[in-house]
Amino acid sequence: MSYYFNKTVDMTFDEAISKVTEELKKEGFGVLTEIDVTAALKKKINVDFRKYRILGACNPGFAHKALLAEDKIGAMLPCNIIVQEVEDGKIEVAAINPVASMQAVENKSLGEIAATVQSKLKQVIENV
Repeated sequence: MSYYFNKTVDMTFDEAISKVTEELKKEGFGVLTEIDVTAALKKKINVDFRKYRILGACNPGFAHKALLAEDKIGAMLPCNIIVQEVEDGKIEVAAINPVASMQAVENKSLGEIAATVQSKLKQVIENV
């Protein structure tokens, strides 16, 4: 099982960020964090890097259920989605597969939550 699922899209980087954010909202997620990896690498170590952004997405209801089921699961939250520029100016959107990442935690309740979140994140990627 892969730890992510992805899609390559034919839109600009900024359009992809907007579309991902819009689709996340439709599935009940908000973006808690946004890390501009390109800017961070330039600032911290003076390296030029392709356009690459990490969006930390959270669905409060599912986060709450997960935290009730497993108090240390916060170490694996929020669900990260990346938007990056790949060859030929194409844009790739990829999301964490919560089922794969939660396999390390032996908690049946958590597995059920992860499966539901997986379905929602797959829908986001499909709709971008």
